[in-house]
Amino acid sequence: MSAPAREAIATRLLGGSVKRSYSPVVDLDWDAPLEEGKYFLPPRVCSLYGTDLWNGLSEEQRIEVSRQEMANILSIGIWFENLLNRALLQRLMTEDPASASSHYALTEMGDECRHMVMFGRAIERSGARPYGMSLPERIIMLLLPFGLRGTLLWVAALVGEEIFDALQREMLDDPELQPLVSRLMRIHVTEEARHIGFARDGVVRRRPIRGRWESMIAANVHGLSALRFKYLFTNPAMYARAGLDRNEATKAARSNPNFHRMQVLGFSSLGKFLDDNGLMSRFARSQWRRAGFLE
Repeated sequence: MSAPAREAIATRLLGGSVKRSYSPVVDLDWDAPLEEGKYFLPPRVCSLYGTDLWNGLSEEQRIEVSRQEMANILSIGIWFENLLNRALLQRLMTEDPASASSHYALTEMGDECRHMVMFGRAIERSGARPYGMSLPERIIMLLLPFGLRGTLLWVAALVGEEIFDALQREMLDDPELQPLVSRLMRIHVTEEARHIGFARDGVVRRRPIRGRWESMIAANVHGLSALRFKYLFTNPAMYARAGLDRNEATKAARSNPNFHRMQVLGFSSLGKFLDDNGLMSRFARSQWRRAGFLE
């Protein structure tokens, strides 16, 4: 890697963190009442939007579906940011603690800790409950940080951040959105832009020096997460909590063309970046396409 160039990127991102960072505890008005008739996700982003099932729901039921989908997405965000922080901490055991890149990694971890607090409080404030992981998911999340090294670490960071980021940018100023959720997304998008830039730079600067095995692993492993992402976004438990038949709703969501368009939108920028950097294998491409994230 070009160490001076990587340090320059980290120094610039540290400067950006000083100028534009947030403390969700004080930067969001947690005491403001929720607005009647406002959604927790814009209707067009909800996984059931446009289906016969959605069209048969009352406005109150649709808002409840959006509340549960928001709680599910924020719960996934908490899991992932926990995973990323532990992976970055493992990496710092062998990095120069005086370098700007180490300092930015620590700054990013601080951002992610505040995001976890923000997501948890937003779930509670919305009147929903967080969604937990199954035992196999907890075991996998416990072990994953030990395997995230080199290019694979940065690819994993991008997979966990860019899909959500792209969709959030579609929602920011939607007039149907609860103001609290809109503000939360604005904060998250602002700070995640730096995290994504750091991870993309990590991928690009490792490209000239990564070995064949590192390239092969990084280009294939992310494909294993594709179907899991689809299932997480259409978690049957959230439909049950919204008062719907979980099997009927899950089937409708997973075959919903509108949901498929949202998936493709969320993955398009990341997919192109991975492809441009030689990190989209035939296997990975087939898995993302099978899961509905690629046309």
